[in-house]
Amino acid sequence: MSQSQIAQQLAMMQLSDSFFPTGSFTLSHGIETLVQTGKIQSGQDVKKFLQLLLLNKVGVSDVVALLHSHRGSQEGNLTAVKQADCQLFAQTAIALLRETQSKSGRALLMMTSSTWSDKRLDVLNREATRGEIHCLHPVIFGAIAPIVGLNERDTVLTFLHSLVTSILGAAIRLGVLGHIQAQQILRSLALDIEQVWSTARSMSLEQMWSCTPSIDIAQMQHAKLPQRLFAS
Repeated sequence: MSQSQIAQQLAMMQLSDSFFPTGSFTLSHGIETLVQTGKIQSGQDVKKFLQLLLLNKVGVSDVVALLHSHRGSQEGNLTAVKQADCQLFAQTAIALLRETQSKSGRALLMMTSSTWSDKRLDVLNREATRGEIHCLHPVIFGAIAPIVGLNERDTVLTFLHSLVTSILGAAIRLGVLGHIQAQQILRSLALDIEQVWSTARSMSLEQMWSCTPSIDIAQMQHAKLPQRLFAS
């Protein structure tokens, strides 16, 4: 394996690691509400939650925007990155989710700019400062991926691995999973993640959609919980 390939794989590991500080560990994506209301009580419930989230929401919206952002950044076309950002912002109906996605995206952009050097990062930082881009996390993730050497497939796998492990970690902290069971669920989702990649790579921004009403309602109800471990 060449040195550049090693650097790319290390970047992939670095971005998917919870050690990379973007605040994602503070988000439960609605699972905290569902646990507290008794709608998620077991590992099987957690797996179903993740499958719904992957196949009916993230995979057909966030990942599509991520891929178009990746392609724009790869070509040096940051206008395309902003278009993906605007489309995903419009597609994201829940105000709290837009807010947390923006905060996480700005943190990701800041950390990446401090770790790697590239003119595209400088431009994105200036546009974020001027409020010209929402900096939604999937879009920023897609934009930085080619800068650190990741192709489209590896970018999607890295993004989804980070998301799924973050939610499984939340489920462990909420007491509905053990560490071994979490690893078993992570392994069992391989085909679902492959399906997300296969579907999203051929979708246009205009084809983005989502249909997860129970998860959406749980996310909106989160702020009203009497006690909360997570920000969403």
